[in-house]
Amino acid sequence: MKRVSGVLPAPPTVAGMTTMVDEPSLLDERQRIERDLHDGVQQRLSALACRLRAAQLRQGYGEEEIEALLESAVAELEAANEELRELVRGHPAVLTEEGLAAALEPLARRSPFPVELDVLEDRLPARIEATAYFVICEALANVTKHALASTASVCIAQHAELVVVEIVDNGIGGAQPVEGSGLSGLASRVEALGGRLRIESPFGAGTRLLAEIPLES
Repeated sequence: MKRVSGVLPAPPTVAGMTTMVDEPSLLDERQRIERDLHDGVQQRLSALACRLRAAQLRQGYGEEEIEALLESAVAELEAANEELRELVRGHPAVLTEEGLAAALEPLARRSPFPVELDVLEDRLPARIEATAYFVICEALANVTKHALASTASVCIAQHAELVVVEIVDNGIGGAQPVEGSGLSGLASRVEALGGRLRIESPFGAGTRLLAEIPLES
């Protein structure tokens, strides 16, 4: 199987994360919210971006500061529009369209520390891809908040009928899946697909999080 690997440089911003809901009633509600956002705020933002672009094109030669300001405003509005799309979908469009390898690259770039990726390029079932993405997002968010790590790695591999997701950092260790914590939520998400989550986090020796998900889940 093809793999993508490499260390991606990371600017100092914290990775955001979203969740995906599988329950039918909540899925219906999310679809309603998606329609409302599409008919309201997304169209409003798109129209405003178009008007700002038109204003920019009308500016006279040499008004560089105004042009730069308008360019920045357009970029911010376009980014906000994309964030709204991701919010109502529950995960980035690139995950659905291109898979985990493509979706994890921008996630790693947004991390405040270098993240090494070794990820299957082949597509997996949608439920497994969504769960793996959620696990990695939450794990890297926990590393950012608590681990004082300077580097991390993410590996996704397939062993027989198991998809194995491994996140390792070189932080301070001591991570515990306390009831109600983010790590506890990860275990529930993986177990919902018939898998299991293991955490190895000795004090002073970093953390290794391993999720094993049956391929036929």
